[in-house]
Amino acid sequence: MTDVEVADTDSSRSRGPEAASVGARWRAWLLQGLSERTARHPGPHRTPHPEHEGHRWWRVMCLSGVDYFSTLGYQPGIAALAAGLLSPLATLVLIALTLCGALPVYRRVARESPHGEGSIAMLERLLPWWPGKIFVLVLLSFAATDFMITITLSAADAAAHVVQNPFAPHWLHHANLAITLFLVGVLAAVFLKGFREAIGIAVVLVGTYLAVNVVVLAVAARHVVGHPVRIHNWMEAMTAAHSSPWAMAGVALLVFPKLALGMSGFETGVAVMPQVQGDPSDTREKPEGRIRETRRLLTTAAVTMSCLLLLSSLTTTILIPQDAFKSGGPANGRALAYLAHQYLGEAGGTAYDVATIAILWFAGASALAGLLNLVPRYLPRYGMAPEWTRAVRPLVLVFAGTAVLITVWFHANVDKQSGAYATGMLVLMLSASFASTVAARRRGHQWATMGFAVVTAVFGYTLVANVVERPDGMKIAAIFIVAILVTSFGSRVHRAFELRVTDVRLDEEARRIVDRAAAEGPLRLIAREPDEDRGQSREFTSQQLTSPELSRTVVSGPPLFLEVSVRDSSDFTADVAVHGTEQDGVARLWVQGPTVPNTIAAILLVLRDRTGELPHVYFSWSEEGGPVGRLLRFLVFGDGEVATVTQEVLRRAERDPERRPHVHVS
Repeated sequence: MTDVEVADTDSSRSRGPEAASVGARWRAWLLQGLSERTARHPGPHRTPHPEHEGHRWWRVMCLSGVDYFSTLGYQPGIAALAAGLLSPLATLVLIALTLCGALPVYRRVARESPHGEGSIAMLERLLPWWPGKIFVLVLLSFAATDFMITITLSAADAAAHVVQNPFAPHWLHHANLAITLFLVGVLAAVFLKGFREAIGIAVVLVGTYLAVNVVVLAVAARHVVGHPVRIHNWMEAMTAAHSSPWAMAGVALLVFPKLALGMSGFETGVAVMPQVQGDPSDTREKPEGRIRETRRLLTTAAVTMSCLLLLSSLTTTILIPQDAFKSGGPANGRALAYLAHQYLGEAGGTAYDVATIAILWFAGASALAGLLNLVPRYLPRYGMAPEWTRAVRPLVLVFAGTAVLITVWFHANVDKQSGAYATGMLVLMLSASFASTVAARRRGHQWATMGFAVVTAVFGYTLVANVVERPDGMKIAAIFIVAILVTSFGSRVHRAFELRVTDVRLDEEARRIVDRAAAEGPLRLIAREPDEDRGQSREFTSQQLTSPELSRTVVSGPPLFLEVSVRDSSDFTADVAVHGTEQDGVARLWVQGPTVPNTIAAILLVLRDRTGELPHVYFSWSEEGGPVGRLLRFLVFGDGEVATVTQEVLRRAERDPERRPHVHVS
């Protein structure tokens, strides 16, 4: 070791307590809320306590609206490229699907899943056991695709507006990647600071952006009305290019899937439901006020956006030459900015650019809020993510790092990311409409079921059309799916030997049996497989009382049997209730848990604390299969290698051997 290294080491030792204090404060700040349950700790996914009643619906609408409303920055250009002169007709089809399809679907989702889980929670209940968990992971992968690409694509589009502004310094030209990375970093910093700050910024940005858009559209509409010849020329060009109104309608129906990005924002609208202020009488089981206000949020956003989309499509199609929309053209991806510079001058156009850049930068906020809501609700509960993912700030850092990688991978190119954005969004909307169809059918609402089924078919067609048009979106989504599945199951295996039982409750009979047995000395339990009918008393014969599993144990007095059955091995954690029965002098404790060995270990620790003595548990070696096969059976079915896994769980849960219950195997 060099002299410098020695000096540094001595210096760090001398500063040990201070450094440790700084480290402790940093860790406490970073992991704030980790000790509390999901949906109750600070951040976007908390459930407000009575003293923190959330935010007014219009404020939360601004958070979800930074993504939804920001599409005005590029949606008219997309419509012009896809439909040409028929852009307003295609936009009408999109508006019809928004108001008659997406809006009713997500109003239903708000009713059925009022705590921010969205359609994923509705579909989770349809499939039990491992298929249900895998299905949820796949949907989460598409949600991650949608939300992560929202962050990177919006920041990249904001960077494009920066470099295309005539007042931008020359050294910013061709600096899209650096600008995008800077914007992603600033967005992460806002969420590291706090969620209330994020909502405050969203309110200012949305209010400003809508105001400047109203000004630009009003000026553009005045030019359209003041020059009727422009309308006449547009209509003549349409009729010359298409033989009949039916042909125009047919083309509009065929191309409208390319406009699907104009429906973004609904999923995040329901994801941030826990932040909506409800009524004082709301309960977690019946948050009627929050549901009502969230539906108002969704309706207001959809109607406002529909009006702006239609007006922007009309004005841009009539006032901007079609060649300007092509790749590299001055109106490509920034049609309203083109009108702002043309009719409000460079100063007014720059003001519009600034507002657009700001909202596009912060459009990722609603997506980040959605991710911070969904991930802690599912992955830690499945054991498929570390416990620190229940805290907000570490997740913000993880998502920010992922956004940086995606941005570098795509070189901050907007067009290359749009396919993945549309694919992830449409899969979520398809799942929401299907979940709404199932929910309406179960409630016996025949007309609603038929309506949601039609919407599901339309979203299915839209998704297929987008995948065929831009298959790269599905490829990118597949990468997210593989990444999430691999990391999730890796985490599940890594955490398999945790205690995994959150609470153990003994019923009255179980407490009586345990207290009586403890009065005669340390508890000695015999682990055995339960009957098929776990809720019925078992008749113990003299042959069973002299079975080999008893003859090889050293148990004084009447045996105390412990029987654990697996309720759902795909669950990672669960509360368990221990039931006691006694017949013919034989006492039995039986319980249902997520796995056999982890549940036994948790019960032994509870019995130790209750009696003050270390309990003993006796197992028989399994004769079925080899150790690897039994271990795999434990990982999948929750049983198998019971004795050795129980010992390992106890070893990890109780580091002091003097306080660890005893495990015996014969």
